[in-house]
Amino acid sequence: MSLFTPPPAPLHLVLDWIDWLHLFTQYLLLSLMSIGGAVSTSSEMHRFLVEQHHWLTQTQFNESIAIAQAAPGPNVLFVALMGWNVGLNAGSLAAACGGVAVTMIGIMLPSTTLTYMAARWGHRNRDLRAVRAFKLGMAPVVIALLVSTGIILGGLNTAPQGHWALWCLTIASGLIIWRTRIHLLWLLLAGALLGWFQFI
Repeated sequence: MSLFTPPPAPLHLVLDWIDWLHLFTQYLLLSLMSIGGAVSTSSEMHRFLVEQHHWLTQTQFNESIAIAQAAPGPNVLFVALMGWNVGLNAGSLAAACGGVAVTMIGIMLPSTTLTYMAARWGHRNRDLRAVRAFKLGMAPVVIALLVSTGIILGGLNTAPQGHWALWCLTIASGLIIWRTRIHLLWLLLAGALLGWFQFI
C-alpha cells in the first residue's frame, strides 16, 4: 500500500446482545490464557475478531496494537482499542464505548483476580519445589505465545517466502534485544521508518 492509497473502508456490522455476550465471554477466556500479558493472546484475538467473525479488518487489528504499544501506559490498552473499533464498525459511538467496556472488563476481571490470589499463595509457598518448577516451566509457554503474536502482527502467516525482509528484520530485532542494551523504542522507531519508506 502506498502513502496515497486510501485506507480500506470500515466494516458495517449489525451486532445484537448475543454477539456482545460472545465477545465478552471470549475475552474472559483469553484473560485466563494471558500468561505473558494480554498481548500474548493477540493471535487468538486475531483468529476470533478478524478471521472468524470479521468484526475487525487486519488493518484495524494491527493499528490497535501498534497505537497501544507506542502510547504511554499499559500495553493492555490495545484491548480497549479493539473493542472501540468493533463498536465503531457496529455504527455508533455508544457501541464503541460499550465495546471498550466489554473487552476491558472481560480481559481484566479473571486475570486480575487470579493473579492476586496466586501471587499471595505463591509468596507464602515460594520455597516449595512445585512452585519453583511451575515458574520455570511457564517461561517457554510465554515465549511461544509472544512468538505467535509476532507472526500474526508481521503478516508472516500468509506467504512466508514473500516476506524474507520481514523475517530478517524480526530475527535481527530479536538478537539486538537479546544481546544489547538498546532501548526498545529505538527499534520501534527504526521499524516505523522502514515501513514508512516501504522497505518492508
